[in-house]
Amino acid sequence: MTISVGDKLPDVTFKTMTADGAKPITGAEIFSGKKVVLFGVPGAFTPTCSNNHLPGYLENHDAILARGVDTIAVVSVNDVHVMGAWARFTGGEGKILFLADGSGDFAKAVGLDNDLSAGGMGLR
Repeated sequence: MTISVGDKLPDVTFKTMTADGAKPITGAEIFSGKKVVLFGVPGAFTPTCSNNHLPGYLENHDAILARGVDTIAVVSVNDVHVMGAWARFTGGEGKILFLADGSGDFAKAVGLDNDLSAGGMGLR
């Protein structure tokens, strides 16, 4: 399935880092009845994702929420520890919900998975 405008997002389980450690969180918990800005990146800590994709959401965090958005979230096919470290490193912790799609279940379910093995990044 490739995601299209108006489609319901699949209810997969992500992981997110909390003060108490890694925590599973379902798509239903994140999206049901809420306005969520969700963006995906190929990899945490990659130069393009760290320098081009994420900063605009951090810089415009307050303005985005002021438009009635409940949550800003980023998803990547990385493990929860990498996503937690990226949140801390970028100053995004507490502003953006960093979602680990460790096995790529969400990426596959929405048809956005990509084989980047040639560049050493595996399936994303």
